[in-house]
Amino acid sequence: MSAPPAVGTTQAPPLPSARTAALATVALGLGGFAIGTTEFVTMGLLPDIAEGIDASIPSAGHLISAYALGVVVGAPVIASLGARLPRRALAMALMTAFVVGNALSALASGYGSLVLARFVAGLPHGAYFGVASLIAASLVPAHLRGRAVSSVMLGLAVANVAGVPAGTWLGQHLGWRSAYWAVVLIGALTVLAVLTVVPSVPGRSEASIRSELGALRRPQVILTLGVATVGFGGMFAMYSYIAPIVTEVAGRPASFVPIVLLAFGIGGVLGTVLGGKLADRALFRSLVGATIATGVLLAVMVVAAGNAFTLTATVFTIAAAASTMVVLLQLRLMEVAGDAQMLGAALNHSALNAANALGAWLGGLVIAAGYGYRAPSAVGVGLAVLGLGFLLASAVLRRRELAAA
Repeated sequence: MSAPPAVGTTQAPPLPSARTAALATVALGLGGFAIGTTEFVTMGLLPDIAEGIDASIPSAGHLISAYALGVVVGAPVIASLGARLPRRALAMALMTAFVVGNALSALASGYGSLVLARFVAGLPHGAYFGVASLIAASLVPAHLRGRAVSSVMLGLAVANVAGVPAGTWLGQHLGWRSAYWAVVLIGALTVLAVLTVVPSVPGRSEASIRSELGALRRPQVILTLGVATVGFGGMFAMYSYIAPIVTEVAGRPASFVPIVLLAFGIGGVLGTVLGGKLADRALFRSLVGATIATGVLLAVMVVAAGNAFTLTATVFTIAAAASTMVVLLQLRLMEVAGDAQMLGAALNHSALNAANALGAWLGGLVIAAGYGYRAPSAVGVGLAVLGLGFLLASAVLRRRELAAA
């Protein structure tokens, strides 16, 4: 794998101390924790939210899709428009917008207003990870930039260990709105932390909307986005409906849902760490292996969902495989995006949330058609196979490029 792309600025400032860099990375990762919590806690509280807004569970699943679509729309637009802006100020503005979106979610009076609020909350998601990754990379020597970016992404994984189970428990006991208010608090703390400990980092003065969006003309970028959107959608097809899978298929009480979410979160942390190590050895081959593993495990889920132990164990392994994919896809996109650094860093999250929307939508379709809560996992297997098709096309294109060189 090639080295992480250099972080271009008008004039590279001197590197801060290791302590300053570490504190800044933690502050930026706290924003990732808030984002990861709000993105996934909706899934754990889906039955509660559906009851609270007088909607069916499949209809409530559209709330997940609305958030994801906000990410898909917001990431390329905000990243391309904001590439020239000072990065600390941009990160704070994005997190402030995120806080507003979640406050609107907590205050929503019905289904329509909640769908709109979730869309608004998703708009800053991808662009925040894009600018946070670039800030973290600019604060450390070149040979540590990959670790710095991974540390920011680790906030997502830790959210699934702590934030999502805690938010689900909170929402079940104090009402689903309380989970979104908790996210508002974490987001506000992130804004304060970024202001306090993150050094000022200039934007890239030579960047333009045209140069940033130019990455979308690269075939390898398009194919990698296809893997992220379709191949990763299989995980969301299953996980979007994890709460009713636990209660309706495994026959466990709602109080068991946070335990399954905790297993998912621990698997995600493991996969995030593993993904970085595998990328250093063989990025593309590891991405193929992680996609295959995710598809196989989703097939296992169709059978394993009926027992609480096998369900929990399978969810753990699916999370590990899928989180490995997230890291590998992030590094792959940063590698093939060229000079469009801001957009390249944000596109992964845009694509993954397109996968979120696609998976939740397809999962809701098969449930509404009467195939039961095991069916979304079967849909996920098909999506993983399609993702492998994009990887095959990418490999063929790469061989042609090398042959022509």
